[in-house]
Amino acid sequence: MARRIGILGGSFDPIHLGHLRCAEEVREAFALDVVAFVPANRPPHKPDRRLADGRQRLAMAAVAVAGNPAFYASRLEIDRGGISYSIDTLETMAASERDAELYFIVGVDAFGEIQTWKDAARLFGLASVVVTNRPPHATGSSIEHLPVAAQQAFCYDPGTLSYRHRSGTRLYFHSITALDISATALRERVRRGESIRYLVPPEVEQYIRERGLYRSGESIG
Repeated sequence: MARRIGILGGSFDPIHLGHLRCAEEVREAFALDVVAFVPANRPPHKPDRRLADGRQRLAMAAVAVAGNPAFYASRLEIDRGGISYSIDTLETMAASERDAELYFIVGVDAFGEIQTWKDAARLFGLASVVVTNRPPHATGSSIEHLPVAAQQAFCYDPGTLSYRHRSGTRLYFHSITALDISATALRERVRRGESIRYLVPPEVEQYIRERGLYRSGESIG
């Protein structure tokens, strides 16, 4: 059986329990062997916001997932530099993991903007896509967010409640536990000197505290 690899990208500024729980639920539901957390070097949809240094965000991801053998932090986008595009990451991983099945994990809000992504239609030929949403706000669970040309490459499969792409990959909409945690709110709490305990892993809380991240508001936005 082919190895199944989940790919969860994002700013991870900072990584928090919502990210980890999302990955765990998708890993379990889709029988993934591993999930790669891929911090973006420069997210294309956040050009004006200053992020914590990429190496720091990668380090926080690494300490956050260290206790789970099915998780790992990937430095792929940090090492590549420049603007981080999902299509480039998927092409790289598909080339290096030729015998694996890739599952690209994306939140429903980001999926709602997929028409603005670089080469969005081509992405579905490289990996199955799992769109996560949190009930009761399970909005955006529709193929209509895809470019029209991309929609024509799918057909609905009622047996699996998914959309099958002509390449053989699938598009899934998957509900996950509602954990209302946002990185923006976490940065603001740190800036105000408030606790972020139980919102991030203890190792991430310690990393932020020891390095004085987010205290001046330089990554707020």
